[in-house]
Amino acid sequence: MRENLQVSVISAKTSNNDPVATQERETDIELVLQCQQGDQHSFRRLYRRYQQRVRSTLYQLCGAEILDDLVQEVFLRAWKGLPKLRQASQFSTWLYRICWNVASDQRRQFARQHSIKSGLDLDTQALPLYDLKNSQTPDLMQLHYQDMVQRGLQQLSFEHRAVLVLHDLEDLPQKEVAKILGIALGTVKSRLFHARTSLRKYIIQQQGEML
Repeated sequence: MRENLQVSVISAKTSNNDPVATQERETDIELVLQCQQGDQHSFRRLYRRYQQRVRSTLYQLCGAEILDDLVQEVFLRAWKGLPKLRQASQFSTWLYRICWNVASDQRRQFARQHSIKSGLDLDTQALPLYDLKNSQTPDLMQLHYQDMVQRGLQQLSFEHRAVLVLHDLEDLPQKEVAKILGIALGTVKSRLFHARTSLRKYIIQQQGEML
């Protein structure tokens, strides 16, 4: 099943003429229920619907080096876990939770490998971040500002960065972010405040050094 699904996911990414692409009116609930009956075509539609959001989140949290593998892992875990999903209406939150788990696993693996190779702590060598909100033709000032923001995000802890990415970049409500990360709403608010404050200070400092 893993090999068959892997082929399906990849073909969904590259095919532009598949007729199921026009069936976007089906709700997540309908598609999830069909997936739970073993319908891979319905899962392919869910993949099309969510792959860009998953990709964007993983891009911000883990960088681009093995992004395709991480996206693949998220959807493979989703397919395997769908039969156990009791609330189909919570699919998007559940999928973001898987995304967070995959990113966390990758961070721990990176930390172990990095520690073995150089003895450096991951907290002082944050994973690279790229592409704030997919500007296709940015001018030089936009590129410079995005690069500045990305470097500022790298100064944040992984946990603070996750809250900022999910809420401010992916536009998820704070309550949903709390469910995804498995933390209290108050913790989301405090981390978001800290992350925004730290990022703002960093940008102001960088702009001041340019004057």
